[in-house]
Amino acid sequence: MSATTQHGILAAERADGRRQALLVAGVLAICVVALAITGFFDAQRFAEGIPALAQLGSEMIPPDFSRWQHWLRPLLDTLAMSIAGTILAVILSLPLALLAAPNTTVHPALGHITRLLLSFLRSVPELILGIIFVAAVGFGALPGVLALALHSVGMVGKFYAEAIEHVDPRPLEAARAAGATRVQVITKAVLPQVLPQLADITIYRWEYHFRASTVLGIVGAGGIGFELIAALRLIAYDQVAAILLTILACVVLVDSLGAALRRRLK
Repeated sequence: MSATTQHGILAAERADGRRQALLVAGVLAICVVALAITGFFDAQRFAEGIPALAQLGSEMIPPDFSRWQHWLRPLLDTLAMSIAGTILAVILSLPLALLAAPNTTVHPALGHITRLLLSFLRSVPELILGIIFVAAVGFGALPGVLALALHSVGMVGKFYAEAIEHVDPRPLEAARAAGATRVQVITKAVLPQVLPQLADITIYRWEYHFRASTVLGIVGAGGIGFELIAALRLIAYDQVAAILLTILACVVLVDSLGAALRRRLK
């Protein structure tokens, strides 16, 4: 290798390093500006907030578990909401993902429309959907299930579509060359490749749904979140602490179960 070539390679590496350094510096600058806009560097607010947090913490200790029997049914409702919401999300997400993925969509225009629909669904928070469904179907677990499912269709459908998009194209081409129908191509060449990924995404989403369903109770969608907001309104912070610890224990249990299921599916 000539000296000129080596010099060119070194110059290109230095230029690439400068570009990366500028990119990192730009990202860090944006992060600092965002923190400044949100008041993160306001030391006075932190100084005033620390005593309030200390007072709140003293009122939460010791936790009051005297009403634990009243929390069993709401916890069961929360678990049921997370499972039902996940099932509905999967049922709706899979066909939409097949329409959104470029290698399985019926038409590119339809794929673009489907991706826009998925973007819209994941842009609406569960709490907003929960308020809408509570107004539509009343209080209880049903609006929570509908809110979780509809919001998750946007996210789960996106992940499913990305997994489908990146499958090995050779089995698809072989199936089409053999005269397979569109449904046969999907069931025989696409889904067998992505089923482990889809199962992994589904389990992660179920874990998320359990945590999200506790928040939906705040807007009247049932579950343990309803008990939490009731305790907050009564300023019973010792019961709030007990409910939060109960939710934490359930979240850890659900996450452990999800991890075990993922290991079994690998």
